[in-house]
Amino acid sequence: MSAPGREELELRPEDNARLAALCGPLDAHLRLLESRLGLRLDNRGHRFVLAGPASARRRARRLLERLYEMSERSLLAESDILRLLDEGEEEGDGGEDALPVRVLTPRRQILARGRRQAAYVAALESHDLSFGVGPAGTGKTYLAVAVATALLARGVFRRLVLVRPAVEAGERLGFLPGGFTEKVDPYLRPIYDALDEFLGPEETARALERGTIEISPLAYMRGRTLAQAFIILDEAQNTTAEQMKMFLTRLGEGSRAAVTGDETQIDLPRPERSGLADALERLAGLEGVHVSRFRPSDAQRHPLVARIVRAYERPRDGPP
Repeated sequence: MSAPGREELELRPEDNARLAALCGPLDAHLRLLESRLGLRLDNRGHRFVLAGPASARRRARRLLERLYEMSERSLLAESDILRLLDEGEEEGDGGEDALPVRVLTPRRQILARGRRQAAYVAALESHDLSFGVGPAGTGKTYLAVAVATALLARGVFRRLVLVRPAVEAGERLGFLPGGFTEKVDPYLRPIYDALDEFLGPEETARALERGTIEISPLAYMRGRTLAQAFIILDEAQNTTAEQMKMFLTRLGEGSRAAVTGDETQIDLPRPERSGLADALERLAGLEGVHVSRFRPSDAQRHPLVARIVRAYERPRDGPP
């Protein structure tokens, strides 16, 4: 029987690589858990000793088991620890963790990290219109492209259309040097990178040549109606209300749309209001529409990204 305020946890099966991923470099992940949960964690191999208040021990046990499970499928970063900690604070200590949600693209399997990403993937697979809204690195566009390529490969849709507003060029691309592709490519590079990851560069090039995948600036969508297509509008915070309405009314028979953006990164000239914010207000509660809102703790980039986003969200005390 464990002494009061102290209990043991043994993680199975024994796997030294997974244990190292769980603990982090120089046990940094364990120290982070200690700091946030208010308890002490000691381990000898796969046997952990948890010392502290009962509620903290209960949360630590759940988190260690969850993180050890995650370490079987991917490397763990500080952002994973922070995300699970934040989710636990939002939802309390009770309840069971959701089963992992995977997206099987032609080239690799993608794992949704956390409840918000899992709910977003489910919405992308089931709703006619899904919004993914939140800060940089939270997987909004990445997961939308992953789901779209998976559904395209399964024959659910005939085409994949990826759209971005070219705000930096005022969507008047004529003055830029080069042909059409050279003018548009800089704004669409993140989408090309995702496609290359999920399909491979050669298959991406073939799909673009065949027209199975189309990448276009928003300005070129006017007047079109797209049927049997999965359409993604990226960087939607840089649309006007008129442009957003134009995009949303391009949906044809058998089509589905995903809209991604960050309401804190609007590049529109003032006092123009973002079409993303306008659409979120107008379409709230509308049948067939789902909104996923991400937090800085969902960021999957360098762990510093989540801390940077939080720093910019805090009000400044005054001039530097």
